[in-house]
Amino acid sequence: MATKDTGSSNTTTTDSNDNTAKPNIAFIGLGNMGSPMSENLLKAGYTLSVYDLSTEATARLQQAGASVADSPKDAARNAQVIISMLPAGKHVHSVYLGDNGSDGLLADLPKGTLVIDSSTIAAADARAVAEAATKLGIDFLDAPVSGGTGGAIAGTLTFIVGGEDTAFAKAEPILAVMGKNIFHAGEHGAGQVAKICNNMLLGILMAGTAEAINLGVKNGLDPKVLSDIMLQSSGRNWTLEVYNPYPQVMDNVPSSNGYQGGFMSKLMQKDLNLAMQTAEDTQVETPMGAKATELYAAHTVDNGDRDFSSIMARHDSSVLY
Repeated sequence: MATKDTGSSNTTTTDSNDNTAKPNIAFIGLGNMGSPMSENLLKAGYTLSVYDLSTEATARLQQAGASVADSPKDAARNAQVIISMLPAGKHVHSVYLGDNGSDGLLADLPKGTLVIDSSTIAAADARAVAEAATKLGIDFLDAPVSGGTGGAIAGTLTFIVGGEDTAFAKAEPILAVMGKNIFHAGEHGAGQVAKICNNMLLGILMAGTAEAINLGVKNGLDPKVLSDIMLQSSGRNWTLEVYNPYPQVMDNVPSSNGYQGGFMSKLMQKDLNLAMQTAEDTQVETPMGAKATELYAAHTVDNGDRDFSSIMARHDSSVLY
């Protein structure tokens, strides 16, 4: 694990400690996570070329100092490091492998290029891209993140990385600009497995916490008093500590803001589906994960854009208003 040194000063194109030139970076995917991650790289003095389908997103990064490319291949033209943050496995496959599996970005990259994919995708998809990259002499890492948009903005993300030791060593100083904790989980695909295990547990905890609070409220308990009791008892968990799903129990969380912001329910559903896919592929039983997936599948029909703590509305729809 590596921890970001918030006191360091990386504001030029060379490292002040070893005078090693910073690599040029291409960043592909400027959504809610990719944009602030890119901005932190620019603030640290990296030369950045960016690509996204959104002209609004690229214009914002151009104003911050990045050059804007017309395609992923154009972005990577003079880059030694490629970072991507894409919505799903099909997008990662399309960018790196192309439509026929051989005409994607990997085919144009020179040997020794470092590719860091921070998308959250199936481990099998990450391994497929990694295998293709390795055959071409390209270093590939799957490096999904935890910490949400707030962590991306603050540069305090957790990176969960799968890949070879040598590639991880090359990537670590770059990841430390965008994150506070960097874990090397293991070989290719391990980052994705660790990420979906964490998010499966998170979905289970949130659904269970909402259920327990609802049981207490429906039997006359004050939700804050009950939450405080459970926080000091054996039911204590992360959702109770920092992300309570019941409105007005805790300040500065989505449940006290109409379930806006945070981590959308449809993204939790996506990650739960990935966990179930991995469980099926490896014949692992996950009955609680399966139940959480079922609950979020029903919930996201009408609440996909609300924070995942809005699963509380399954028990009491009035919390949404």
